[in-house]
Amino acid sequence: MGKFLIIAGPCALENEEIPLKVAEKISELQREYPQFEFVFKGSFDKANRTSVHSFRGVGLERGLEILKTVKGKYNLKTTTDVHETWQVEPVAEVVDIVQIPAFLCRQTDLLLAAAKSGKAVNVKKGQFLAPWDTKYIVEKLTYGGAKEIYLTERGTTFGYNNLVVDFRSLPIMGEYAKVIYDATHSVQMPGGAGGRSGGMREFIFPLLRAAIAVGVDGVFMEVHPNPP
Repeated sequence: MGKFLIIAGPCALENEEIPLKVAEKISELQREYPQFEFVFKGSFDKANRTSVHSFRGVGLERGLEILKTVKGKYNLKTTTDVHETWQVEPVAEVVDIVQIPAFLCRQTDLLLAAAKSGKAVNVKKGQFLAPWDTKYIVEKLTYGGAKEIYLTERGTTFGYNNLVVDFRSLPIMGEYAKVIYDATHSVQMPGGAGGRSGGMREFIFPLLRAAIAVGVDGVFMEVHPNPP
């Protein structure tokens, strides 16, 4: 994937209607801006929700069917995240990029399974991880045979229920792999809304412009036609 990546889609695959509505819009943008590579993102399971009562997604089987439909109907590349090693093989049969969640970015077996899938791998940098320590993530993926590796900056823990972005991270991580900037999770306030995560969406575009100015290989955004 040599073009600038724009990874976008709903946080969770909540049904079939919303993802297809989003995918239709993304496909329109792909036709309008062919200089970019658009990738549809949707999670079949949000396994690390703050509350046990929160909606997690439609599950692996139905989620992959939705992603297949997106790919076939709208001719878009797709990505989703995996949380356990056994999920990698069926996911890799459908998506173009296997995503590793931030909280699992150091899980060796999961990284190796993703690397051995033969697909591109995008690892979200943990909110707890120094940017220079991502070289060990890349080392594991390379050891496992991964050829196309992305590291995604999504903010660093700053006290309680808050994240900040240290833009020095982008060139540091860029020494080891291609870098994606997550424009939406970077303004998240984890667990800061009483049993669920909040955020400061008014800072999405200012920080996004800053990341572009510093230099990245792509951006990641969770988008929805009717965000809460």
